[in-house]
Amino acid sequence: MKRFYIETFGCQMNVHDSEKVIGTLEQRGYEQVHTAEDADLVFYNTCSIRDKAEQKVFHRLDQFKREAGKGKVFAVIGCVAQQEGEKIFDRAPHVSLVAGSASYTKLPEMLVQIESGDRRVTGLSLETDETFDTPYTRRDNPHRAYITIIEGCDKSCAYCVVPFTRGPERSRTSESVLNEAGELARAGYTEIQLLGQNVNSYRDPSPAGFNFAQLLEAVGRVEGIRRVRFTTSHPRDFGRDIVEAIDRTETLCNQIHLPVQSGSTNVLAAMQRQYTRDEYMRRIEWMKSARRDIAISTDIIVGFPGETEADFEQTLQLLDEVEYDSIFSFKYSPRPNTAALALGDHIPDEEKGRRLTALQERQRAIQLRRNTRLVGTELEVLVEGFNSSTSQWIGRTAQNRVLNFTLPARNGGEQPGRREMLGRYLPIRVTRAGPNSLAGECAMLV
Repeated sequence: MKRFYIETFGCQMNVHDSEKVIGTLEQRGYEQVHTAEDADLVFYNTCSIRDKAEQKVFHRLDQFKREAGKGKVFAVIGCVAQQEGEKIFDRAPHVSLVAGSASYTKLPEMLVQIESGDRRVTGLSLETDETFDTPYTRRDNPHRAYITIIEGCDKSCAYCVVPFTRGPERSRTSESVLNEAGELARAGYTEIQLLGQNVNSYRDPSPAGFNFAQLLEAVGRVEGIRRVRFTTSHPRDFGRDIVEAIDRTETLCNQIHLPVQSGSTNVLAAMQRQYTRDEYMRRIEWMKSARRDIAISTDIIVGFPGETEADFEQTLQLLDEVEYDSIFSFKYSPRPNTAALALGDHIPDEEKGRRLTALQERQRAIQLRRNTRLVGTELEVLVEGFNSSTSQWIGRTAQNRVLNFTLPARNGGEQPGRREMLGRYLPIRVTRAGPNSLAGECAMLV
């Protein structure tokens, strides 16, 4: 049993967790394959944020139920595993391993149990001070890398399952984070993204005692690193020192994702978000008054129980006031173990859909207006890929905008190859703008 397949659902934290799982498996002699049919051990790394996430996981497991009779072993890990626990064994008897992210440091021991024939292995305890910090991580992107700096969440947002699936907050030492950043830089990585359910809550457990802003600046000073990003932030813990660090340190990307969830103070209180609209807007003002032009993105939930039309109108007004560069917007969906389940006055799904459409249309116009202002400017992009259907290269700016661009032809008309281009930083003159991306031309001969 030495071939494995892993399928990942959900956020960047899950993507990075899978990188660590893959590294651990490969260290034990397993070989990754690209289909479940070719694997001996099949992993599903799951996410429980979206509606009916658990049903989707069980549906996926049912699709491969017959494969279990061929000697395959199935593992469900991640948030749905933590949420559903040992009930997974009852609903999908062909599953042999169920483990939440707080148990990933014990993955080698769990693999030993699987290899010895144990068909009911669990890792579901949330009582841990450890972060999932492994010596082996298999990274597929050779230029951009994730670093987890904090696991879990101590907040109690009424709609959120993370405290139940990821456990309490546990921060890594600043030394371990900086050592990993240095190793990545020496390996040729130029962009680092710091990850956590709430990075602002980072508290260095070592004598150095860094807070998040201090760690952010320290990572930005690592030799060889050209860009540092972070996600995600909670407004309650977002300090002005983060904006000041971005102003002082050019390697820190001038882009901040600060989820608001609603523009109504009444809804924020029902969501147990621990801040008011005015307190959120104070943080926006810190960013708007910064020396550098900081791009701002957010998350918004529409149709939370009890949200009135006036509450929703306040959210639309917030869009106009802030002028976000991008948003991630969702209809509220009830999640297990959350306080919102006890709330009455649920919004009909049709009405939630109407509000979501209105929100997205308003934001689309804002994004088009903001992107149009960039036409004629020159922006630096990190080259990420090539779109053969449009014959354009794909890059991303420090503000996290996608910029599709063309190159001036070399003598003879040939274009550089992908290996030569990917991972390079190039100046691009913006010639066109859409609501979701920019288009331009490279300002130099490559």
